[in-house]
Amino acid sequence: MLNSEQREAWDRDGFIVLPDFVSKQRCTDLKAHVEGLLADIDPDNEGAISVFSTTEQSHAQDEWFLGSGDTVRWFFEDGAIVDGRLTRPLPLAVNKIGHAMHDLDPVFSAFSRTAEMAALVADLGIADPKLLQSMYIFKQPGIGGEVVCHTDHTFLWTEPQSVIGFWVAIEDATVDNGCLWAMPGGHRIPVKSRFRLDGEGGTTNDVFDDEPYPTTALVPIEAAAGTLVVLHGTLPHWSGPNTSPISRHAYTLHIIDGAAEYPADNWLQRRPEMPLQGFAAP
Repeated sequence: MLNSEQREAWDRDGFIVLPDFVSKQRCTDLKAHVEGLLADIDPDNEGAISVFSTTEQSHAQDEWFLGSGDTVRWFFEDGAIVDGRLTRPLPLAVNKIGHAMHDLDPVFSAFSRTAEMAALVADLGIADPKLLQSMYIFKQPGIGGEVVCHTDHTFLWTEPQSVIGFWVAIEDATVDNGCLWAMPGGHRIPVKSRFRLDGEGGTTNDVFDDEPYPTTALVPIEAAAGTLVVLHGTLPHWSGPNTSPISRHAYTLHIIDGAAEYPADNWLQRRPEMPLQGFAAP
């Protein structure tokens, strides 16, 4: 799947950008499927008004969030809820859906488990790929929140590090509507923290280095719908708030190597009866 230039970019930069990896029609179809899922959500009946914010992270103490590793749950934008009530139509209030659609929803499973994706993962050296986490991210117009500069290894820890992020632009992503930014070569910087369960029903963040990542080194990754951005697990990346009137939908999938240890105190856990799967559909 990767040519020599792309392999060099992966080793040098810690990310690669693959335009037209997914057809625009498949992106349109996935977006339509998500719209159907949103139409079936009644947050009042389900009892889940959970706000997702990487700047506040109050969700990290929320059972709705911590129990989402083996189910499909939705999270709202900060600013879309006042006094426990939605301030805008639900389809324009959701921050993301996660985190096991790739195993529980046939449409997401088919989108995630393609021959092209399996070949790419093999090219990247993952011997025993396990699909760990999926998210559909909306980046809503006007209120789409910032995702602070972070590495995926911080949140999806394996020993040795093996996580790779696969980010698909479902809609065009631009600087104006909150595209990804990444730090070329930043994957060689030792990770600065680890986010984990604290053993008391909540979470904690082990800080190894409190010096922030140098965000001035970030470069924008504008991406047309269908583009796949592949992110090394220790690569610092960020996306700003969406203050534009145009949404920026994206689908992300995180894959780890089954040969690596997945610690029991990682925040994202599954019940024993729902083990991680590879590219064969569960």
